[in-house]
Formats: sequence, structure tokens, C-alpha cells
Amino acid sequence: MTNQVLLTVAGTIPADLVDQIERGQRPRADYLELARHCGADLIDYARAHHETGLFGRLLARLGGADLTLAWACFRHRHRYQAIITDGEQVGLPLATLFKFLALGKRPKHLMITHIISVPKKMFFLDVLRVQDHIDRFLVYATRQKHFIEQRWKLAPERVLFTPFMVDSRFFALEHVEPAHLARPQICAVGLERRDYPTLLQAVDGLPVDVVIAAASPWSKRQDSTAGQRIPANVTVRRFTQYELRQLYADSAFLVMPLEPVEFQAGITAILEAMAMERAVICSRVAGQTDVIRDQEHGLYVAPGDPVALRRAIEMLLANPDQAATMGRNGRLLVMQAMNLDQYAERLNGFVQATLARVARTPSSSA
Repeated sequence: MTNQVLLTVAGTIPADLVDQIERGQRPRADYLELARHCGADLIDYARAHHETGLFGRLLARLGGADLTLAWACFRHRHRYQAIITDGEQVGLPLATLFKFLALGKRPKHLMITHIISVPKKMFFLDVLRVQDHIDRFLVYATRQKHFIEQRWKLAPERVLFTPFMVDSRFFALEHVEPAHLARPQICAVGLERRDYPTLLQAVDGLPVDVVIAAASPWSKRQDSTAGQRIPANVTVRRFTQYELRQLYADSAFLVMPLEPVEFQAGITAILEAMAMERAVICSRVAGQTDVIRDQEHGLYVAPGDPVALRRAIEMLLANPDQAATMGRNGRLLVMQAMNLDQYAERLNGFVQATLARVARTPSSSA
């Protein structure tokens, strides 16, 4: 054992990842920075499948690659003092294995939590009661923090809010030259719970070009522009992360139309745009209220309201200086609290505090 901490990656780490980062083709990977700050070993789908063999393949057939990853972590429980799971899809099965199969001491378990307020996930805590085998819930939305504390009566120090992050070194205007376009352009980015039908209604006929980057490396949801009438001023296509940086630079601001959600849907694109000094118009939904301050970094509008969204778009288009000020404020917020380096340092602090607490009180599970 070379490290005290094991960190899961719910995916497969590309073989040329470091080369891509060094060549400036993509942002730094959050898990690489976390591993560096925490002194952690990484385990992804490929390593988990390799280590678990035939039984791991059987688990993958039964419950998917995340179950295999949880099993691989369980097998390593005696080698590490702490395991960080990068989402509930791995953390909840691992907590279940700890509860029903582990005998004796187990490592501390810190679970990054995106959205747990859905029935299939709440089953693990309501029925199986696995929360005693999750020492820290690390949440990105205060809505989720309050939900977890209230529903399962957990102490606030076990449910820790941490702002999400962006690689502000990669997403920076200094790396690109904004294009000189014939008329203004705005953009919308991502797939997860996007309300693109409302956006399409809002921009129809406006004197602005709209680019919708309807893709995501994380979301399994379908593109909500599918089957919709696409106005003449709207383009829908996929972009690489490298191309997205140019898209933000070329756009006057980002529009983030969201369905009603209780988690930080859209947060990646929001922070990328803010890092690129672009204002954000966002649906005011319960889960997406921890980043943007209305009138300071952008504008909030009622979800599902194309008239209100159109009005907000027209307002920022008519006031480019105000939009630019919002964009600069957004970059400042990212640099102060929401960049990748601060995120990795903060999570490492949570890990070290958890391990230090264990050292002081060996019998404590919290």
C-alpha cells in the first residue's frame, strides 16, 4: 500500500488523458487533482473489471459497472484508511456491502452526493439503513444537504456542502480569441434536465444566433431538442470540451434552461461560462441556487416560461456592458471559491479531518 486513500472513478480513465491535458486539448480531470491532493490511488471501471475477474463480470451483468466498482472497493477495504466514492451509484452499493458483509473495522467512507432525493436511492437509507456506513456525505447543493439532514436526522458535520468546480486554467479567455460575428450569438450547453423546448420558443425570431451544444459526457438523458421545431436562428450540434471553450468566447452569454430539479443540474456549463467571463441566464429551480447571484453574475427566470426567458435574453442583448460586468463578476467568483485547485484542497481537508477524528476517537463511526 502506497496511499491511505482510494478514490473511485465511475468511468474509464483514458490512456492518453495526461497527454491531452498537457497539450491543452482538455481541462484537467478533477479525479487526478483529487488524487494528487489527497495522496489517493484511483480505481476506475477498467481496473475494477480486471481485479474482480469472472465474478466482477457477473456483477456487471446484474447491476452494471458501478456495482463491480463497489465490489472492487470492498475487496480493498483492509488496504486503505478512507475510500472516496465519486457518486451515489458507487457509494450506496459500497455502503450496503459494508453493512451486510464486512466484519470488524472498515475504512472511512466519504461519498460525493449529487442527488439522493429519488426513490431508488432513498431505498438504501430508508429501508437498508446504510447511512451508518457513510461517514461523510459531500454534497454540491444546499438543497440536498438539508434534505439528507432532515430526512435521516444526521448531524450537520456529517453532511458537508462543497461548491462544485471548474478548471479555471483551461477555461480562461486568455487562451482564445473571440470570433468577430455578424450579429450577436448566445449559447446553451449540456443535456441533464435541460428544458430546450422552452428555450426554442423564447428565441424564435430574435435577432440573435443561438447555438445549443446538446451533449454531455455524464448524462444519459436524451436531447430535449429532438422532435422539436428548430427555429432558423438556432443551431444544435455537439462540441468537444476544447471546442466549448471557443463557443463560450464567441457567445455574449450562456442560457441555462432547466426543468424543476433539486440538484445542481447544469453546474458544469454554468461554471465553465463564468470562468470564461460570460453572464448566465438560469431557470430559478430549487437545486440550482448556490452559484449565481441574480443581477450580479446573471439573471434568474421562472422555469418553463418562454416569455420571461425571452425578456431576459432581450435585456442582456440590449445591455452588453451589464452582461460584461456580470461575466467579470462570475470569473471573480470562480477564482475566489469555485476553481478546481480550491475544490481539491477542500476535499482533501474533509478527508484529513475525518481521519484525524478517527485517530482521536477510534471507536467513533462518524
